[in-house]
Amino acid sequence: MEKQRVHVKQTGLKRLMLAFGYSVHGFRSGWSEPAFRQEAMAAFFLLPLAWWLGNTWLERAVLAGTVVAVMVVELLNTAMEATVDRVGFELHPLSKKAKDLGSAAVLLSLCFAGVVWAGALWQRFLGG
Repeated sequence: MEKQRVHVKQTGLKRLMLAFGYSVHGFRSGWSEPAFRQEAMAAFFLLPLAWWLGNTWLERAVLAGTVVAVMVVELLNTAMEATVDRVGFELHPLSKKAKDLGSAAVLLSLCFAGVVWAGALWQRFLGG
């Protein structure tokens, strides 16, 4: 069991160090999710490809941003699912709705990334 965090207001460098530690722990927790691992492995290839595929800083940022956005939405979806599961595992229409909405958000971010990347590939290789 994780040691409980003491809710004491921290300031300055101590607060930044604690926040960074919580973020690292969050990445580790995310890594235990197969969907996040798959997206992170795709990002390992897509982020460098964004720098090659884009012609301007803005194009590169948009391509990379869509990849990062998918990972952010996946982490938020995982956090929401963990919260719903923390409340209880019994079947409930609101729990289903929350999880379905999180899943839809991930799908929407994946579709958006796919459209942006398809457009960039089209422009690069077919001169669109």
